[in-house]
Amino acid sequence: MAMIAMGATAAAPSWAPIPAPARAAAFYPGCDLGAARRRRGAAARRPFVFTPRAVSDSRSSQTCLDPDASTSVLGIILGGGAGTRLYPLTKKRAKPAVPLGANYRLIDIPVSNCLNSNVSKIYVLTQFNSASLNRHLSRAYGNNISGYKNEGFVEVLAAQQSPENPNWFQGTADAVRQYLWLFEEHNVMEFLILAGDHLYRMDYQKFIQAHRETDADITVAALPMDEERATAFGLMKIDDEGRIIEFAEKPKGEKLKSMMVDTTILGLDTERAKELPYIASMGIYVFSKDVMLKLLRENFPAANDFGSEVIPGATEIGMRVQAYLYDGYWEDIGTIEAFYNANLGITKKPVPDFSFYDRSAPIYTQPRYLPPSKVLDADVTDSVIGEGCVIRHCTINHSVVGLRSCISEGAVIEDSLLMGADYYETETDKKALSETGGIPIGIGKNAHIRKAIIDKNARIGENVKIINVDNIQEASRETDGYFIKSGIVTVIKDALIPSGTLRLNRGSPALKGADITFSTSFTDDIELIAAFRISLEHPGFTMFLTWDISLTSFNYRY
Repeated sequence: MAMIAMGATAAAPSWAPIPAPARAAAFYPGCDLGAARRRRGAAARRPFVFTPRAVSDSRSSQTCLDPDASTSVLGIILGGGAGTRLYPLTKKRAKPAVPLGANYRLIDIPVSNCLNSNVSKIYVLTQFNSASLNRHLSRAYGNNISGYKNEGFVEVLAAQQSPENPNWFQGTADAVRQYLWLFEEHNVMEFLILAGDHLYRMDYQKFIQAHRETDADITVAALPMDEERATAFGLMKIDDEGRIIEFAEKPKGEKLKSMMVDTTILGLDTERAKELPYIASMGIYVFSKDVMLKLLRENFPAANDFGSEVIPGATEIGMRVQAYLYDGYWEDIGTIEAFYNANLGITKKPVPDFSFYDRSAPIYTQPRYLPPSKVLDADVTDSVIGEGCVIRHCTINHSVVGLRSCISEGAVIEDSLLMGADYYETETDKKALSETGGIPIGIGKNAHIRKAIIDKNARIGENVKIINVDNIQEASRETDGYFIKSGIVTVIKDALIPSGTLRLNRGSPALKGADITFSTSFTDDIELIAAFRISLEHPGFTMFLTWDISLTSFNYRY
């Protein structure tokens, strides 16, 4: 991100923003937002801070937006790029469609935050592997909003080519620009721009209220952090009114020191402000509608990204860009390691990093009408079990087990995430698989899995061991059905790991015992052929010995 500083000698703004009271009056006649501000006086310039609790059984304080968020705010969730850092979880699905927390998907987080904040008009923009995302959203929210949320909706907008723009989405700002013709049809005051791959709980009404009360053109959600974490984020510097005046992308050394701010300005107490003297952009924004249209069409018609181009550029031309402090749990689920840690974090005692048990702000998802999970003589500790699982005589510790998971006798699951399955196999299916030597979906008998992610519909055979013994950090074994990233083994969706396979993870193929098969068949010449095959796979080499014996010939191949 380019660094842009606002100095005292800055040129006069080329853009004259419309004050928020005038915007409100233009969109909603009779709404006197200015009068309310005058009553608040100087306090109206004081930025707001929202500090959510990890677990809450009480209703959060109510925010009274005028006009109401359901009619005055349009939510726009950005689905992100191809999700290469989350591969192979994104091999067959969009990043926001990746399963989360046993029962949910990543997209459920921003959508639920919107609905809990009374933002009920929501678009989701995506361009990669959007089929599963579209299916989930239509099943989860397609019939549940319009009846009681002021004609609300959740719709997917996929990237498309047109005569005016033959390109796919080039970035966050470009994605919004390509659909501005649709967004501007909505009679709203603000656009709420969100990411589809973050884990957090936030009341957007307070965010929007702060935007209106500070007369901001753009408001950026800011996360306070210490020096150790700050080097991995785009940082912002503010003045004594919380207005952003400078940006720096992942600064280090003296530049990092120069980005320190007094976070008490944004609402932190003195002690915590000393511990957390930096603020990072969360990639969550409120734009006034007229400002967004002006920026993307006139000021920066070629800009592709909000964080590195549009928002720093807006400060440079004199727009009011405010910081809004979010002081709670937030995680960017952008890598395998972050995804793994976020999921295992919900098992933490006594209070999880993120809780799905907040009655005042629930996380919604697709209703699947699955039966309760069945646990038969199993030892389960510090774990989360999803719906519809069947768990028999096994040991599960510090793990998350996704819906419809089937775990067989003698299995051991440690520090792992099992995503479960999309469907149940019938007894007839299992019998047919058994007769042909196949492996059913789920975890086989006496399997041992440690520090791994098992994607949906994986078939793990009996006596399989998925353990990173040598702590290999990176390995790509897609043909064998797994990857290793940051030391975490990830088994690909629909993969089959044969019985008896030992995953030693030495950067080699699987180690298997001798596989001996005998078969007979008739050729086109009506010759009876007996094939005897021995295969031995070992790290570093693979050997096949094959004999074909017919009535007329004998062949040996090595």
